[in-house]
Amino acid sequence: MIETKEFKTETKKLLDMMIHSIYTHKEIFLRELISNASDAIDKRKFLSLTDHSIPSVDYEILVEADKTNRTITITDNGIGMTKAELEENLGTIAKSGSKEFLEKLGDAANTSDIIGQFGVGFYSAFMVANKVEVLSHKVNSDETYLFSSDGLENYTISSSEELIDGTKITLYLREDSEEEKYSDFLDEYTIKDLIRKYSDYIRYPIKTWVTKYDKPEEGKEDQDSTHLELETINSMIPLWKKNRKDVTDEELNNFYKQKFMDYQDPLTAIFVSVEGMLTYNALLFIPRKPLFNVYNDKDERGLQLYTKGVFILDKCKDLIPEYLYFVKGLVDSADLPLNISRELLQEDRQIKKIASNVEKKILQELTKLLKNEPEKYLEFFKAYGRALKYGLYENYGARKESLQDLVILHSLNNDKYITFKEYKEKMPEGQKNIYYVAQKTKEQALALPQMALLKQKGYDVLLLEDDVDEFMLQVMHDYDKVEFKSITQGDLDLLTEEENKKIDEVKEENKELLEAIKESLKDEVSDVILSKRLVDGAVCISAKGGISLEMEKVLSAQDGNAKAEKVLEINPNHPLFNKLKDIYQNDKDKLNDYSKFLLDSALIQEGLEIKDPVNYTNKVIELMLK
Repeated sequence: MIETKEFKTETKKLLDMMIHSIYTHKEIFLRELISNASDAIDKRKFLSLTDHSIPSVDYEILVEADKTNRTITITDNGIGMTKAELEENLGTIAKSGSKEFLEKLGDAANTSDIIGQFGVGFYSAFMVANKVEVLSHKVNSDETYLFSSDGLENYTISSSEELIDGTKITLYLREDSEEEKYSDFLDEYTIKDLIRKYSDYIRYPIKTWVTKYDKPEEGKEDQDSTHLELETINSMIPLWKKNRKDVTDEELNNFYKQKFMDYQDPLTAIFVSVEGMLTYNALLFIPRKPLFNVYNDKDERGLQLYTKGVFILDKCKDLIPEYLYFVKGLVDSADLPLNISRELLQEDRQIKKIASNVEKKILQELTKLLKNEPEKYLEFFKAYGRALKYGLYENYGARKESLQDLVILHSLNNDKYITFKEYKEKMPEGQKNIYYVAQKTKEQALALPQMALLKQKGYDVLLLEDDVDEFMLQVMHDYDKVEFKSITQGDLDLLTEEENKKIDEVKEENKELLEAIKESLKDEVSDVILSKRLVDGAVCISAKGGISLEMEKVLSAQDGNAKAEKVLEINPNHPLFNKLKDIYQNDKDKLNDYSKFLLDSALIQEGLEIKDPVNYTNKVIELMLK
């Protein structure tokens, strides 16, 4: 006898919302129905541990496509449902039989891998089907029942003579339209891809029929023949839930390359396993080289998200900070608060906790790599060091303590990269600051006239070769209470009290000369001073204030407006200074030309542009002819 019943709840409107609004991608239906099948098997397996009347079977899930009849069937040999349970679980929208089952188990539920919690996954079938039939036989029951619905207001339930152990769901696919090609879901390769994408780590075999090509008989090589064969599609055991010692490097490398579409082995792999109030596993990889477009598209960052082995999200940005965008991998947790469609995370402190722990684990692994495998770390830093620097720079240096010891830079006294800690440990007695210079090469840095005084004192200088380096150091301010200081900015404080006093006296004696030069250059420099940083060089350019000369180059390339407060420094011990005094005393008209010539020379030394290259060249030729 067939019984027709109305769905409980606000039927048509609510059911329509379930079908058309909750899920973003229609392909999700297969994930949801396989997850339900897995839950049914879990329930049977769990109950069989205490109820020995429940027969033991080889648990499996079968997915079959029938192109002729346009149907997809998902069959499991799980617990099955009685007539009353069909009405309760399928006839009541948002009624979760799995959630109710777990509530009955109490504390024992913690040992179960049951996934369902909202009671809406079944209705995702109506996104692709205009009719769904559920044939179910409860274990140890004498009755089999058939539930049937077109996803509108009513459903029917009737008894059935068909023999089945568990549940079989049959989807009658909608007719194809211009917008949707439902026939694609009947394709053998599409079904296999969706199983591997969403349900690869369901712990029971998921089988489907696949086409196998037969070897032609001798002499009949031109006659192709095929047959269908039942094949297990899913991997079942997640690699990330195994002990690291039980996983070979080859397995890890193959897993990474297949999952993240890279042709090279990863630089390193990181296993994370946490149990307690928040339980999760993670498997993370650092690619050997940046993957395609990784620097241009930070939106590509994010870890894959699984819950109990079921794939949920491809790029979950909430699970990893932006500066670690290059890290690939996944997180699997049963404790994350998913929304009703299991497609999105709800904002929750658990998410932030996992993200924080994942970040710490990555940084711990990098610290070990730097200490134990420096060559490998150098390979990493050349590929991704810029990302760590941005991590230091972001949020006003909030990550200083966790990242500062992972940054390595060249220095002028070392052939290899060094850390801030190594620089500090080698500082001579009496050195007050960590000195740096922003130049693209060591040769350019060593050629600067400002270097001579630091060489005399035996002080090393960090070489900032990257645009972000100086911004990073300004945000950091110091390392272990030793301040960073640019050799081209501000007072280096390297002279003795007596040397400072002598220069101040010369400055006072030549106050008018310096004012005259400053007046000549008033549109280009903020000050003209006697240098306390030059030894052999005649002049140099320095900066005061927050923007350095190198920062001006970087910022000007972006908006064209940023300007450093330039200071022209003249060496009072250089013969040129005496020449300037003579010109000022005897031919004040020439002082303007000489002042501009000196400024251009200083700018060129620093790698900065000059306003009038032609005039500068003419001045050089003029001097050569004298």
